[in-house]
Amino acid sequence: MSFDIDVRLRRRDRDIGARFRSDGGLTVVTGPSGAGKTSVLMMIAGLIHPDAGHVRIGEATLFDKAARVDVPPERRRLGYVFQDARLFPHRRVLANLLYGYRLAAPGHRWMEPDQAIDFLGLGNLLDRWPRSLSGGEAQRVAIGRALLSGPRALLMDEPLGGLDPTRRDEVMRAIERIRDELRVPILYVTHDRAEATRLATHTLTLG
Repeated sequence: MSFDIDVRLRRRDRDIGARFRSDGGLTVVTGPSGAGKTSVLMMIAGLIHPDAGHVRIGEATLFDKAARVDVPPERRRLGYVFQDARLFPHRRVLANLLYGYRLAAPGHRWMEPDQAIDFLGLGNLLDRWPRSLSGGEAQRVAIGRALLSGPRALLMDEPLGGLDPTRRDEVMRAIERIRDELRVPILYVTHDRAEATRLATHTLTLG
């Protein structure tokens, strides 16, 4: 599944945006702080409205300013993984996972909860509260919730930020398996060169 992205956001002092195409795999979006990496991801997700351009993923047009197409975020089928996991603190791990599953229309589900739990090694965490999880565990749960939402692609914004080296490697190995085994297209924001080198099949540099 390909990405065809051309988005622009006008600001008083400068424009923020990106224009690129990539054929699936894992596209790393890198660049210095303030280059607009997160803003680009949020425009693709529909959380920020671009002033110009389009967002096409596979055969689906999710945004086209000229054609007045703007699919709401909840209907774009894009799994968003934030740096801080953003699990629901009042739901145990299993309930967090099932929230993603229940968001997906039955016809869009391509992974069952048991499959995600096994794939990400979450079986011993299901009854835990988010506050009791390590950073790496929380991110694996967040990734599982995103996968269970039936996404056409994943958007990941600095998902390894703040993790110690052991936890970073744990989550990175999970992302590599998603890239190589599940073959889910991924747009991945990072400023870490080593991270980009290890994960990227395509690289886009902003700024």
